[in-house]
Amino acid sequence: MFDRVLVIGAHTDDIEMMCGGTIVKLIELGCEVHYATFSFADKSLPEGFPEGTTRDEVAEATDVLGIPMLNLNLYDYEVRVFPDLRQRILEDLIRLKKEIQPGLVITHNTGDTHQDHKVVSEETFRAFKKTSTIWGYESLYNNRSFDNDLFVHLNVVHIDKKIEAISQYKSQIIKYDNREAIRALAQYRGAQTNTQFAECFQVMRVIVP
Repeated sequence: MFDRVLVIGAHTDDIEMMCGGTIVKLIELGCEVHYATFSFADKSLPEGFPEGTTRDEVAEATDVLGIPMLNLNLYDYEVRVFPDLRQRILEDLIRLKKEIQPGLVITHNTGDTHQDHKVVSEETFRAFKKTSTIWGYESLYNNRSFDNDLFVHLNVVHIDKKIEAISQYKSQIIKYDNREAIRALAQYRGAQTNTQFAECFQVMRVIVP
């Protein structure tokens, strides 16, 4: 088991949606989980939600998952322009590597077609390829294909916590309420490996000390 885990997403709510159940399980197993996102996506907020809404929502969501506030690393890059910011994002990731020294890093998979997600995936691999095992989480919306190399078995408590965390993002539920789809995907992945629920991951790097 990994002592320290760093979970990385481009935007607030990416992490909860894609691997929230696994985070709950890792914390349950005694892992120290750190969380990093690179944009509050203020420009993408629906009408009626003030700038800064997701700053409050991410605090509530990660509290549901059990991640301490001190383990949150929240950056304020502009949404949808990450390709222009690649070097700055890489430098932030390298700083996180030095500060946290995670044994496991979880981030966007290499086949994610969202421009911001793609940059975070590539720069995460570049930053951590020599030091950490790296998993890429499945995207509900942005994968044309996905290499489901690794499955994490989950139970109903893990999935309920995941959905509760996602539900803290009121600004995003206004745009799409996908909680039932998330439960259904977890049931489907569970059925593939003879359990009730699961999340699956692309294995991007394995390091065995």
